[in-house]
This record gives sequence, structure tokens and C-alpha cells, in this order.
Amino acid sequence: MLSVKVVHNKITLVESELPYFTDDELLVRMHSCGICGSDLEKVYGNYGMKSLRVGHEPAGHVIKVGKNIKKFHEGDRVFVHHHVSCYSCRYCLQGNYTMCTNYQNSNIEPCGLSEQFIVPKWNIEHGGVLKLPESVSYDEAALIEPFACCIRGLNKISIKHGDNVAILGAGPTGVMHMLLAKFWGANNIVVSDINQFRLKFVEKYSVTTVNLNQDNLNDVIKEITKNIGTDVTILATGSIKAFESALKITRRGGKILLFGVPSVGSKFDLDLNSIYSNEQIIIPSYGASEIETNQALSLMSDKSIDLLPLVTHRFQIKESRDAFKCAHEASEAMKVLIVTS
Repeated sequence: MLSVKVVHNKITLVESELPYFTDDELLVRMHSCGICGSDLEKVYGNYGMKSLRVGHEPAGHVIKVGKNIKKFHEGDRVFVHHHVSCYSCRYCLQGNYTMCTNYQNSNIEPCGLSEQFIVPKWNIEHGGVLKLPESVSYDEAALIEPFACCIRGLNKISIKHGDNVAILGAGPTGVMHMLLAKFWGANNIVVSDINQFRLKFVEKYSVTTVNLNQDNLNDVIKEITKNIGTDVTILATGSIKAFESALKITRRGGKILLFGVPSVGSKFDLDLNSIYSNEQIIIPSYGASEIETNQALSLMSDKSIDLLPLVTHRFQIKESRDAFKCAHEASEAMKVLIVTS
């Protein structure tokens, strides 16, 4: 069985035996798994969370079912969430599902970027496995997790009909935020980046794009919002410069969503008096729960939002090093998937 590991910030392909399979578990054959920004941070950056496993966007079909499992059967097409909350601790009861200790500690074995993986009892019993309708392909299902993360972030900042929105970062999650903002009735949407390929990709959705190498984001926002500033600014990047820009372009009383993964040690000299006097609201959002994954699947299955055009590259699992390089450099790439078929 071939799987992918990060060893000393390098992608390593490992041939290994499956972990011990019990009667309370599922064995899934992976068909498609996306490379996420947090995966790239584990290789090319300085990731701050506990797990260094890569591949948490896997979709596949069940090839073995434990004797004690009644809800799933061999052949079921599924999306599997790697982190799953308990829904009963203090964090969960307050709606902070991603802060749940079990969310942080749960995972699939050995990881989502593996030809086969085991889904433990905890994940199965706490909503971590979603059956896929025939209308959703494996490639689409590999987008459920990042899409769910975007849904959670936008739920936290509550975009209102008519809001002016800026999205800093035109990568896959930046585009997902843009599509959701349009779906929920945002007025003017501005997407900025330094990657011309990605900005060109976004232009077809009839939003304003800003190439930061050529244009002044502040000037564009002032013109569009009549000097007021954005109601909502979404950081779909971990860049400190982007955070600085967000503070400048967001209106008084506006909201800033910290969504992109910043490296450990990312620091910014913040004028608290400015935040206080302008009443800007800064909201971080990490991960997604069963609630958002089901919302994501619902929006995808009824074709309310079509995410498949985001997939620009598919690599076989044995080509994982090339896949990560492609996703990292992103010279002409949006969403990169690793597949086994």
C-alpha cells in the first residue's frame, strides 16, 4: 500500500502494510484527495497545529466493513472527514467544534493521501463519514472539506445581502469564498492576488480583480465603496501583508475573516486603539465540523454551486512530489488532486 508522509519538510512515498483492522472500523479505497493549503504549510512553511499528516480531503469507496458496523456497506461511495468532534464537551456545546479535544486528536489511518485507509470507530459514530449521491463524483467530493471550511468561516462573519466584500487570495478557497458570497447575495466582490493565472480564472465570475503587482488595492476599494471600505474582508491567505491590507480597506465596524493558514511566529505590530476606535471585528476560522460538511455536500449535490471547474490538475499518488510542487508554485494551477484511478 502506497501512502504519503512529510519527513523533514519533504514529501516521502511509503510502502507499508495497513494498520490492524477491527470489527468497529471501515476500510476505504481512496479515489481522489485534494492538496490543501495546510498540507502545503506542513511541507513548505511552519505549520502550527499538532498533526503533520497530509491528505484530509479524501473520497473513495468502502472495501471492507467491520462486523459491528451496520450503517455502511461494501461499495458505498463516501467522503471521510479526518477530524471529528464529540458534540458534548464545553467547546462543542458553545459551538466551538474545532476546539474540541477529540477533534484535534482524531484522524484516519495512516492518512487521506494513501491508496487505502482505515476509518476508526470514533469518526464513524460521530458523523465523520458521508455517503455520496451519484450526482457527486469523487473529484467533487474531494472538495467537500475545504468548501465546508469556507462555509463555516462565512457563517461566523454572517455575510448580509448587499455587503461589499474583498477576498485577499485567489486560490481554491478564495474562489470558494467568492462563490459563496455571490450565492448569499453580496454586492460588489473584489478578489486580489499576485498570481495572474488565478486572477484570470476568477474574472469569468464577473467580479473585480486586482493584481497587487500592478494595481493599488486601497484605491480600488475606495472607488467601489465610495470611500467607505468593505463590509467584509476575507483573508484566504496567511500573508501578514494581506492582514495589514485588510485593516486598511475594511470599513469602520466591518469584519475581517482570518481564514488562510499563517506560519507559526507570524507577528504584526497592531494598533489596538485603531481597532477599538473603528470597532473592526477580527474573526479567525479554522476547520469545519459535521454540520458544515453536510451543508457543503447539499450545495454540491443539488448543483447550487459548481466547484468542479476549480480542479485543474490530477496526479497519480506515485506522482505526489510533483503534485505538491504544482500546488505550491501554482503558476497555472487552482485545485490539485491526487488520485488512484
